[in-house]
Amino acid sequence: MPMKFCVALPHSSELPYKSQAWERQVGGAQISQAMRLADELGYWKVMLGEHFIIPNEVRERSGSHYFQATTALAFVAGQTERIRLASSITLLPLLNPVVQAKMWATLDWLSGGRSAMVVGVGWLQKEFEILGVPFHERGRLCDEYLAAMHELWTSDDPRFEGRYVSFKDVDARPRPIQDPMPIWFGGEVDAVLKRVAKWGDGWSPSTTHPDQFPERIDFIKSQPDYHGRPIEVQFALSRLGVVHGSSSNDPASVGRQDAPYVLDQLGWLASKGVTEVRLAVPQFEDFQAYLDWLRWVAEEIMPKAG
Repeated sequence: MPMKFCVALPHSSELPYKSQAWERQVGGAQISQAMRLADELGYWKVMLGEHFIIPNEVRERSGSHYFQATTALAFVAGQTERIRLASSITLLPLLNPVVQAKMWATLDWLSGGRSAMVVGVGWLQKEFEILGVPFHERGRLCDEYLAAMHELWTSDDPRFEGRYVSFKDVDARPRPIQDPMPIWFGGEVDAVLKRVAKWGDGWSPSTTHPDQFPERIDFIKSQPDYHGRPIEVQFALSRLGVVHGSSSNDPASVGRQDAPYVLDQLGWLASKGVTEVRLAVPQFEDFQAYLDWLRWVAEEIMPKAG
């Protein structure tokens, strides 16, 4: 199966250890230009993360510039025709699942069935407290919210009775065009992988080393709730520094415009079960150089990454 190439939405965050100077100058017009180009070049998926609010005590390492994912993806949907639209990640416990089911169904319906939600339970306790969501119940919230959203997306007579959400004698349309609606999960712990087994189309790890992917995929498939569908794996090469214990010093995590080197990395990742990849972006002087790099990947890497 050919490797699928994903692209991060430019200037969707301002991470101190990652964002480049040119990216911080990018606005909506440039984002639109970049995403139209990625769409034309055949990139598979655009991805972005989200936070709703950032406490000052973590701003230095996390930044405070984040879009709301489905809103930003709707903007991209209106500029493109083929590229898939994915969060990375949706902080599922932070919003009512009825609201979120409507948001994602709307995006999928209007985009012609191009959306994919990558779910995470979240880590920033103060964000939960500000939004009035019990942080230590976020795993249980996530599991219940997934079940409630699935019911709204698939049932002709949606009914749900849970600890956190209940409904009956209702309907909610339009439904997503995709059936089932693609749901991916980000995270490393066993509870995450059990959710992949029950609900997931894919797994997006961030701190697990790729050498461990095969055994973790086997763990997913060994679960009694495993749905039997193939499990795809998406990995960002910039995360290699993190899994080695560094966010910047590992040579493998630094973007290089060196086709043999990149293709060698991709072959290694494919052997570990990776089906989708986000390449590490080299250091650039300006936005135009970034666009040229998108073209270089499409011309020199995509056709050769089997």
